[in-house]
Amino acid sequence: MRDLALLIVIALLALKGMRAPWVAVLGWTWVSMMNPHGLSYRLNNAPVALVFALSALIGLLASRDRKEFVVSRETVVLMLFMAWMCITLPFSIVFDDSFELWKRVMKIDVMLLVTMAVLYSRKHLLAFVWVVAGSLAFYGIKGGLFTLATGGSYRVNGPEGGYITGNNEVGLALVMTIPLLRFLQTTVAAKWKRHALTGAMLLCGISVLGTQSRGAFLAVSAMLVVMWWRSDKRMLGLLLLPALAVAALSFMPETWWSRMDTIKTYQQDDSALGRLNAWAMAWNLATHNFFGGGFSVTWPQIFLMYAPEPDRMHAAHSIYFMVLGEHGFIGLFLFLLLFVLTFMSAGRLRTQARLRPETSWLSSLGAMCQVSLIGYAVGGAFLSLSYYDLPYNIMALVVMGCRWMDNRLWLTDADAGPRQPQMDLARTPT
Repeated sequence: MRDLALLIVIALLALKGMRAPWVAVLGWTWVSMMNPHGLSYRLNNAPVALVFALSALIGLLASRDRKEFVVSRETVVLMLFMAWMCITLPFSIVFDDSFELWKRVMKIDVMLLVTMAVLYSRKHLLAFVWVVAGSLAFYGIKGGLFTLATGGSYRVNGPEGGYITGNNEVGLALVMTIPLLRFLQTTVAAKWKRHALTGAMLLCGISVLGTQSRGAFLAVSAMLVVMWWRSDKRMLGLLLLPALAVAALSFMPETWWSRMDTIKTYQQDDSALGRLNAWAMAWNLATHNFFGGGFSVTWPQIFLMYAPEPDRMHAAHSIYFMVLGEHGFIGLFLFLLLFVLTFMSAGRLRTQARLRPETSWLSSLGAMCQVSLIGYAVGGAFLSLSYYDLPYNIMALVVMGCRWMDNRLWLTDADAGPRQPQMDLARTPT
């Protein structure tokens, strides 16, 4: 029954997407972020993403829906980064594995460009946030309830298949999801919806603790500090946040505390030492190979050539050193530039969009996208999620939000809607 229901939903969305490509894009985002067919019995290996990609392509060519490619500094840098990855591919040390990973990354990035071309209205942007945040909140709510039911004795892991299978990866993804849920909360008026989103955020936070991921713990700590600093009610937050933190952390078992303590004693932690060795390997690899080593560099022969300790082979577990080792210093520069520019544009949304009632919702979006990117920057320093969809989806949200504001689309957007009641999340800190 589950498989049949899922198949019907996928078929209906794909058919609708041929006439309205924005629906196909939302379907692609849903299966890419949530991997719902992985929860089925017989559809877990079905090419569902391909179905939505083909549906979007047909819709692009055949439908009369508005299509407008966004030319911004972020999209230009993204395409330069894509081009650079294509240039570095032939120089991969282990070509076959790198080629498979290259195809996966290119699919994500091409669909990201399609996303920015077909989503243009306020309704589209809000639907995109609901799909992205809702897809990940599903696992956050599930993981939070699991953590509460088991007393935090077992780790929360992500769904099988995809980028966030491991506890570290799903932990960071949920950290980045919480600000998006907070943004959605500012767009709804019904109290029950706001309370439901509050519950979802709390359960996602508990799920982050349940992953027992040190990187995710640092990321959520940085995120909470930024959200508190930008709040209009800092004194209230100064009282509530420590109380909530104590209540949540007191619930965690001794094994959780022992793992977090290794942040201070990383010199005795084999995993941490393995990462440092992998970072040194990535640096040496990039300094000796202008184009990097390709998408797959965690191999004994590569560590033998470039690692200080060849026998301590370990994945980089860092978005920065991962890109550096795989695509060299130019690749790292483009990667960093992409998200620095995205952060700056989100800041422009935060400050400029609040000046008009029609665009005030974009101010909250920019503020929360910044918070999410801060979580990615901090947690990503210890996790291998350089090509994961979520930060690139946030980039797309910022680009589309800036277009909506700069082109004054509320004047022609039938879905602009009235101004929603919002808290001022975007106040400039004093």
